Amino acid sequence: MSLLVTTWIKFLFLFAPFFVVSMFLSLTRNDSRAERRSIANRAVLAAFFICLMLFFFGSPMFDALGITLDSFRVGAGVLLFLSGVSLVRDGVRVNAELPHEQRDDIAVVPLAMPTIVGPATIGAILVYGAELEGLNMIFGIAGMMAALGCLLGFLHMATAMERLLGRTGLNILSKVTGLILAAMASQIVLTGIHGFIQANAF
Repeated sequence: MSLLVTTWIKFLFLFAPFFVVSMFLSLTRNDSRAERRSIANRAVLAAFFICLMLFFFGSPMFDALGITLDSFRVGAGVLLFLSGVSLVRDGVRVNAELPHEQRDDIAVVPLAMPTIVGPATIGAILVYGAELEGLNMIFGIAGMMAALGCLLGFLHMATAMERLLGRTGLNILSKVTGLILAAMASQIVLTGIHGFIQANAF
């Protein structure tokens, strides 16, 4: 049960919900309430299938490329750290910005990817998926689904959150999320370095 709660919290911060809410509000400014709910549902559903695929893709990919999990931890951790720094500094995730052109359907691109599941999130999911086995894998997926469920709730309440917190409040919460992501990234990198040292110790 503790693994379920821990995974849920990790994924909730990985998805950077307050930044996603800000992007969602900007992208759906001229849409009706029903259209917003439909877009939110489709975006989270698409993000779920992307995350689920990544969860099972890590270990086979590492084996095929000859990459150790510890090496990938370092690379993914650095990328996640840069994403966290970007949130703290600019309030925007790396590679997740408002598109210049109008799109017919924004649910998958850019909402599901790269806003919810960006490059840094992809790396972290690959790492977490490769770390878990057996029953722990089920708890990990359940935690991920719980985090996406919370994110869906936030998107459905986006307008109310904007009225309550304002854009400034959402931006501040995004920056706090960035700090936590940077700390999580540091832990992933340190775990990778520690594992690499142990594997190569004489």
